[in-house]
Amino acid sequence: MAIPLLLTGSLPAAGVIAAMAISTTIVDVSPFSTNGALVLANARGVDRTRFYRQVITYTCGIVALGPLAAWAVLVLPGAF
Repeated sequence: MAIPLLLTGSLPAAGVIAAMAISTTIVDVSPFSTNGALVLANARGVDRTRFYRQVITYTCGIVALGPLAAWAVLVLPGAF
């Protein structure tokens, strides 16, 4: 998806690459990723259902807001 934007020169390459790297890292927080599965599997002394719901809520917030924040900080300023 980034290639057409980079080819037109409308966005700086460094900003796009940094935003994509941050977005990829944020997605790894998900309990469906390897890291998230390990955290859930190793949780001791907690109500697993409640803990799972908290992790899902956190993940949804991070996945929704993180890439937007990265784009706003890294890409948007270079576009103007």
